[in-house]
Amino acid sequence: MDDRDLQIARILQREARTSNAEIGRELGIAPSAVLERIRKLERRGVLQGYHARLDPEAVGLGLLAYVFVQVDERLSDEHTGRRLAELPEVQEVHHIAGEDCYLVKVRAASAAELSDLLQRRFGAFEAVRRTRTTIVLRTLKESAEVPIRDLDPDDSTGSTGSKDSDDPA
Repeated sequence: MDDRDLQIARILQREARTSNAEIGRELGIAPSAVLERIRKLERRGVLQGYHARLDPEAVGLGLLAYVFVQVDERLSDEHTGRRLAELPEVQEVHHIAGEDCYLVKVRAASAAELSDLLQRRFGAFEAVRRTRTTIVLRTLKESAEVPIRDLDPDDSTGSTGSKDSDDPA
């Protein structure tokens, strides 16, 4: 990825509905060049989709919880994690290091619905040994944006990141 690709990714991440013409004007390139770059980013899997972001409370899912799940399965076997990911209330499943195996982000309408999800749905998975749940009281920041750093012109490896000018290394 070069600087133009990063700029396009930043713009689309901020507002996915930005037109190729708008992006082209902002970057000083033709809309056709923007389209070509976007298609390449999509093919390479850098751009993974375009989504509308909904207010969970507005659609009746105001309760947010994080569930730590401990399972009885081999470390390399992620069968239970994949099955958890199929549940519609589950927004994220992370295979984690530590005492627990998975960190699962869930949305529910109420505490009773969350309880039912944990007992009936999570509890139905044979490998689930234990869950530990944290209910979110208030969200101060929630974002799906990935922080995109500029390319370092002094870095010949092509990795992203910037070096502090005060850093002697």
